[in-house]
Amino acid sequence: MSTPETPAPADSQEPLVPLSSIQKALASYRVLAWATGLWLIALCYEMVRKYGFGDDSLSWIAVVHGWVYFAYLIATANLAVKVRWPLGRALGTLISGTVPVLGLIVEHFQTQDVKKRFGL
Repeated sequence: MSTPETPAPADSQEPLVPLSSIQKALASYRVLAWATGLWLIALCYEMVRKYGFGDDSLSWIAVVHGWVYFAYLIATANLAVKVRWPLGRALGTLISGTVPVLGLIVEHFQTQDVKKRFGL
């Protein structure tokens, strides 16, 4: 606990930004993590059809997934800065969006951690 006379310790988990800003960043991260995960599954389906059966009719899925993943990178970096994730954790979360289903699993655990740390 800190009083006006004694400052909070340097390793305190107090956010540098308002909680409403963290809530918005977390909501954006969650939506884009799910969107990225689902589009990545669709991309895997498209790759099977393309390379397994010679059907190139769904090539637009790769473009959509690329843009959704780009938005996911921005949203994840925004959340990482606001909740002060260490660099390794932030990079691991960013990269998890490249492995089918892993991004969805990581999103669950990251969300639980952020909610617990900041009482959301």
